[in-house]
Amino acid sequence: MISGKGVFTVGVYDLLHIGHVHLFRRASKLGDYLIVAVQESDVVARFKPDANLVYSTEERMYMVKAVRFVDEVVSYRDVNDIVREVDFDIFVVGPDQTHSGFKNAIQWCRDRGKEVVVLPRTEGISSSWLKEQIKNM
Repeated sequence: MISGKGVFTVGVYDLLHIGHVHLFRRASKLGDYLIVAVQESDVVARFKPDANLVYSTEERMYMVKAVRFVDEVVSYRDVNDIVREVDFDIFVVGPDQTHSGFKNAIQWCRDRGKEVVVLPRTEGISSSWLKEQIKNM
């Protein structure tokens, strides 16, 4: 186990891009180590059927782990469960992570004295936008 102040964030991270790297860099500066949870492919397919994932869960985890700001990578199915399973002090979310699962996970964190930090997205880039650009090439 890594010691110090742990920072934790979650996401799909299908097409790794500069926005993800910026997120990991900014999140890592909030503590001593960064844990990133990658959502499992079957869950993404169930709740975001238009996502059309390019990479498997394992491939996405491998790519995220390769980013120098990331210390540990885990997979997850539900944000409500993973916040209870990982040891961390700060939960980093994006401004668009507002569905009921995130609301419940954020409240769980606050009830236990964990800090919740909302980091803005990197403007002009997203996996959906990137897929559209590639499709139109």
